Order: sequence, then structure tokens, then C-alpha cells
Amino acid sequence: MNNFQDKVNFIWTIAELLRGPYKKEEYGKVVLPMAVLRRFDCVLENTKDEVLKQHEKFKHLPQESKDEILNRVAKQNFSNTSKYDFTKLLADSDNIADNLRDYINGFSKTARDIIEYFDFDKQIEKMDRNNLLYLVVKRFSEIDLHPEVVSNVEMGYVFEELIRRFSEHAEAGDHYTPREVIRLMVHLLFMEDEEILTVPGITKTLYDPCAGTGGMGSVAQEYIREHNPTAQLIFFGQEINEESYAIAKADILIKGENAQNIAFGNTLSKDEFPNTTHEYSISNPPYGVEWRPAEQAVRKEHEEKGFNGRFGAGLPRISDGQLLFIQHLASKMKPVTEANPNGSRVAIIMNGSPLFTGDAGSGESEIRKYLIENDLVEGIVAMPDQLFYNTGISTYVWILTNNKNPLRKGKVQLVNGIHFYQKMKKSLGNKRNELTKEHIDEIVRIYGDLKEGEHCKIFYNEDFGYRKVTIERPLRLNFKIDKSRVQELYNQTAFNNLAKSKKKGEAGLKEVEEGQQLQQQIIEALLSIQSDEVYKNREAFTKILKQLFKEKDIKANATLLKAILTSLSEKDKTADICKDSRGNVEADADLRDSENIPLKEDIYEYFEREVKPHVPDAWIDEDSIKIGYEIPFTRHFYQYTPLRSSQEIMKEIKELEEGIMEKLKKVMG
Repeated sequence: MNNFQDKVNFIWTIAELLRGPYKKEEYGKVVLPMAVLRRFDCVLENTKDEVLKQHEKFKHLPQESKDEILNRVAKQNFSNTSKYDFTKLLADSDNIADNLRDYINGFSKTARDIIEYFDFDKQIEKMDRNNLLYLVVKRFSEIDLHPEVVSNVEMGYVFEELIRRFSEHAEAGDHYTPREVIRLMVHLLFMEDEEILTVPGITKTLYDPCAGTGGMGSVAQEYIREHNPTAQLIFFGQEINEESYAIAKADILIKGENAQNIAFGNTLSKDEFPNTTHEYSISNPPYGVEWRPAEQAVRKEHEEKGFNGRFGAGLPRISDGQLLFIQHLASKMKPVTEANPNGSRVAIIMNGSPLFTGDAGSGESEIRKYLIENDLVEGIVAMPDQLFYNTGISTYVWILTNNKNPLRKGKVQLVNGIHFYQKMKKSLGNKRNELTKEHIDEIVRIYGDLKEGEHCKIFYNEDFGYRKVTIERPLRLNFKIDKSRVQELYNQTAFNNLAKSKKKGEAGLKEVEEGQQLQQQIIEALLSIQSDEVYKNREAFTKILKQLFKEKDIKANATLLKAILTSLSEKDKTADICKDSRGNVEADADLRDSENIPLKEDIYEYFEREVKPHVPDAWIDEDSIKIGYEIPFTRHFYQYTPLRSSQEIMKEIKELEEGIMEKLKKVMG
């Protein structure tokens, strides 16, 4: 087996032994923990005998102390004190279930905890019950997963490809990132920092709040090793999926890194690394996935801590948590100091929603406002569609930094990379396109050159901001008393409430009866002066009504009078403007409109130029003005394609008709 795909195919043949007792989507419950166990087994193979000897000497010690000693003997961050390994398990087929449990229990605590996250004991019992356990162990014993044979990076490929096959029907928001996309993100992440790529022995940290199996961290570490072999990039990650978390932690353990750097849980509801900041962060958060499970914790942090917490800028709608993750990553940026002059950089890939969803004043817009006004958004790269296995959706890589290159300060670079891909020979789920090394290099070159062109545009931060202004127009009503308008009274809540009561018994019945009488009095009074006359001044008409009610001894409070006026009115652009009791012009809600005015433009100059000529009686509602931000990426790269002429289309139709007739002649003989 010369590449990771061969290993995946081999393991898949083992998975297919499970058919029958297991559904296809359940194969991972067996194959993933077994692959981890076999990997552990191969890693510990050379030191196993010595560990067993030393275990006899130190078995009286507390677990923690014993683990520390035996791990050193094993030359790993974990060890195993069971007499069994994969070869010895096969020697006793009758007791393989009990012996496999003994083998698992023989691992040092950290490694044993990893296996427990797979909840594997249930699968041992199920396989044993269906006479599959021995066969599965035997087949796994035939594959060598020692790090000298299968590198850590290659093992990561194996795990992620297996997960992809096991979850081909998973929802669109639940996926891992193709390696070529991670490579592009990593290039963009490190391109402005020569220090990590050149300084011998330098140590920096990388963080991923949606770590998955740790693939992003592995690719980033591989990239740094290629450019600076003595540099150390320490990976921290948090993951909510138990299987992915266990795989990521196993990978860290085998690499000899601190397993505590991988934490389990929902990052949004509880940050397991609350007091850490990082030079680099990289992430692919779930797209369009509700953050309701974390809602209570997130809202509490937002309200109580504000900008001292992670979500001070705002909260997006509950249906999509992507902008919560980008705020979380912004909070993880290491400040620019003398010890850390480069500050921090973030690469995060999201769908199109965070670019434009949400109007001015919404949580989404406020988050964009915070990121852009604080000059944190360095650039955004549009990716080709159909890159991911479980979704064909378009995606965008955002690059954030709190220490922009002087040439980039106050600006945002947009790179349109949607045309840089090649079709795959064979589709993998929804993944039909892929990035080659040449495509990655070209996108990185365009991004690094910082020159406007066909695929690159550069904007000032303010270019994405606008003021949303409400434009009001006056309310104009005419009034008339006739049967049809009087009948409209029954559509008015205040009028209907006259014949309702909250009281019970006789008192309630009496109140209802009195209300019905008042309703009848009002209707009779109005009909007594019905006519064809149309009144175009509300103030004058109101006086007529008040005089009528005074004569008829009808008591109508302000709410009831308003309801009567409403039922007797119609919109009329030729009527006089309606004013309130203070003489202020009333606005017509039906004519209300809004304008998004670029931040760089004067509101009143825009209003006089674009609005006044069309609606001379309009005015700006000063209290309504809100600042919003959106990034209309597609609009900036739109290219008009002229429609074909009718002559060209007719010519093509005639050619098709002639071709069809020729084929029909052949068919008909």
C-alpha cells in the first residue's frame, strides 16, 4: 500500500464485513476506534516488552505516577500494560471480547479516555454476539499503521477519508475541509509573517475552535516544517463531535504533543481555553447550523460581559452561528506588543451568508461593523463551488489580522478565485471540483501582489458601510360618512371592545349590554348626518364629529374617536396633510421607504439629489438613521454578458429544425 487511498480501501473492505448487523452509516462506530487502537498498537510495538517488565516493578504506584514512568519507557505520551496486543488477541478466539477489553483497560489514562469517547464497549459486545469480533481484529492486524510506514499527516488523511465515506449523507453544515482548501488557507495565514518561516527554533501557537479530527492543525504544522524545520507550531483545538475529538486527541498523543491541548465540548457555550490567545487561528465552522444549544450561555456572555467577553459586537440570528465563531476567533487574537510585534492572523472559511445577511442594526451587520471599523478584515477570497463533499455551496476564506501591513491599513482586499479549479475525474459526493497546486499558487500570488485586476479589487473600509435612512411622506386622508364606511367600524378593535367585558356574572352582562347600546348610538348618530360630501381636512372633520357626539350626548374617549376616524377615512393624495395635536406632520406608514446611503456620501446631498425630485413632500426621519455594513462580493465582480440577437437565435432554431427533419427522414426510410 503506497498511498493513503490504498489504506483507506483496505480498511473499507474490513468495514464491509459488518454488513447485516450494521447499517452502512454505522460502520464508523467500529472502524474508527479499531483504527485508533491498531495505530496505538503499532506505535507501542517496539517498546511493549520493556513496558511490561517495568510495570511489574512499579505496579504498586498510583496510576498517575506509574503512567509517567511507563510512558517514558514507551517513548510516547502513553503506554499499555496489558499482556495482549493485536497478535496475541488472535491466539484465544473464544475469549476475544474479554481479552480486547483487558487490552483497552491496559492503556494509560489519557489513551484510555480517548477510546471511551468512542463508546466502543457496546460495539465489542455487538460484534462478539454476531461472531464478527475475531474476524475484524484479525483483518486489522494485517495492516501496518506504524508512523514509519504511515506518517501522522497520512494517517490524518486516512481518518478523514473514512469519516467522509461514513457520513456521505450528513447535513451540509457537517463536513470536514478538503486538504487542498486547507493548504490555500495555510498559505494565506502565514504569508505575511516571515518570522515563523525563517527564525530557527521559534515557537508559536495555532488554534481551531472547530478542530474536527485536527486536519487543519496537521496541514499547518506540515507547512511550517517544510519551510522552517526547527520551528514549533503548537496546536490547540476544541471539538464537539466525540469521534472526531477522540481521533484528534489520538493524533496529538502519537505526535508526542500535549494531549490537553485538545478539548471536548461546544466552543460557543464554553470556551475550554478561556485565558489563551494565539498568534494564529484557523477554522471551518458549521454553515447554516442553529446555535440554539449554546443560546443561553452565549446570550448571558453577550449581555453580562459585552466587549469584555467574546460576543460583544452582537448576536446573529439563531439559525446560523458562523459570525459567533468569527467573533470568538477575534477575541483569541494575541495583542500587538513588543514581544509579539506581528500580532495575530486568522483564516476562517464560511459560506456567503456572513457577507451580507442582516440589515443595518441587525446582529450580523453590527458584527461586520465591528470587524471592519476595527480594521481586522485584511481580505476575503471567493472559492469555487462544489469543493466540499457534503455540499456544493459557495464558500469564502476570510483573513483577519490585528496588525495590517502598512499598505493594507484601512483597506479590504477581495479576490475572486471562483474560476481557479479543475473538474475531478470522479466526483466524491458533492465534490466535483478541486484546486491544484498551480491554482493555489496563483490565488496566493494575486493576494500577495495587492494589485487591482480582473480577479482582485481593493476597497477602503468605509466602502462597505452605509447609513440606512427612513424616508417619510405625509399622511393625507379624506373623510366621508356613508353606510359602507360606517360599517368599517366593526373592523376596529376599540369599537368592538365596547361590547366586551372582563367582569363575570350580572355585572359583566350589564357592561356588555351598555356597550352594545353605545355602539348602536354611535352608528345611528353617524348615519343621521350621512351624505356624499367628502372632507379633506382631518382637523375640520374631527370638529364636526365632536359636535355631533356632544349633541347626541355620546362620550367617546381619544382611542374610540381615533377608531371612528380611521373607519371613515381613505388615503387621498389631494387631501390636506394630517397633523398631530402639537402641529407636527404625521407620516404615512404605507408610503414609508428607506434608502441605503454610502458612508462616504452626505445624507442631505443624496436626499436632495436622489429623493426630493421624485417626492417633493418627503423628509428624513432623523431618529431612524442606522449605520450598517455589508460586503456585496458578487456585485463587485459582476460582468455583463450581452444577450444574443434575435437573428442569431432564429438561425440556430432553423439549423436545429433542419437537423431534426434529416434524422426523421432516415428513421422513416
